[in-house]
Amino acid sequence: MAEKRGALQIGEVAQRTGVTQRTLRFYEEKGLLHPPSRMDGGFRLYSEEDVQRVEHIRRLQDLLGISLADIKEMVDADEVLRELRSQYRPESAITEKRKQLEKATAVTEAQFAIVKQKMEQMREMETQLTERLRLFTRWKQELDELEKKAAPTRG
Repeated sequence: MAEKRGALQIGEVAQRTGVTQRTLRFYEEKGLLHPPSRMDGGFRLYSEEDVQRVEHIRRLQDLLGISLADIKEMVDADEVLRELRSQYRPESAITEKRKQLEKATAVTEAQFAIVKQKMEQMREMETQLTERLRLFTRWKQELDELEKKAAPTRG
């Protein structure tokens, strides 16, 4: 059997991450997850890194509410950053280090732009909801006044 040590099957990953097995397959189809290795019987085997990636995807969805396409860009950017870190060696030439840092900066700036855009959208939504609540409060007060005027007076 081609089972790897510490590898998890799809059901275990689904349970640990709180997503369905179908969601894991969907993430794989959309390129959010790399195709997992497989056992001799064809069962998918996921690594701890895959689990962390799924958890990161879920956090991005929950926190930012962004599309899977945007999440894919961010997750891919994280992978590029990890790759750059692993390639960054103190003995590398200054020009090579500069290229790596410029690439890492561009990736991080792209991620930052997505987050800033979502935060601005959230602020706009907060303003709209605040105004709506103020309007509803005013309407309730107006209804209370009408109710008082319509109530029969005792005397």
